[in-house]
Amino acid sequence: MIFKKTNISGVVICKPNIFGDERGYFFESFNKLAFEKFIGHEIDFCQDNESRSNHGVLRGLHFQRPPFTQSKLVRVIEGSVLDVIVDLREDSETFGKSLSIKLNGKSKEQLFVPKGLAHGFIVLSEEAVFSYKVDNYYAPDYEDGVIYNDKTLDIDWNVNVKNIKLAEKDMSHKYFEDAYKFSGELYK
Repeated sequence: MIFKKTNISGVVICKPNIFGDERGYFFESFNKLAFEKFIGHEIDFCQDNESRSNHGVLRGLHFQRPPFTQSKLVRVIEGSVLDVIVDLREDSETFGKSLSIKLNGKSKEQLFVPKGLAHGFIVLSEEAVFSYKVDNYYAPDYEDGVIYNDKTLDIDWNVNVKNIKLAEKDMSHKYFEDAYKFSGELYK
């Protein structure tokens, strides 16, 4: 596994070594020791989630408020998505910045999204199967988000706005200016 830092503090791209031949392929999708050594702290993933979505489905930008903040390790099993994160950590040098990265089932690259960031993705292929590990359990009463089309963030979702499909809850998220912001130590 090759780990690469991004321009957003704490966000890491994980590129696996894929071994393939005429029979198929094999790769190690997660190694706790190597991963923790690279990010510099322990992590205890406790829940795995998976979704299947059609072209134009946008899920996000989601996060959970304390004490149920979550780090995520996300990847695409099949298809292709544009994965987007927004830094909501007020004490971060990248506060308010976003990062967009294309993830797909062929490259098997993963993105580590630390606590304090909003996360979302839009399906670029006809269909996509998306998987992620989290280090805290889902807590619906602490679920929150940032509206996907916030003008100050100016995120290009790579899909015509007419073709974007949103859940009702994702249409009612707050704008970045009014959204919950994280402060203080998140890795206690």
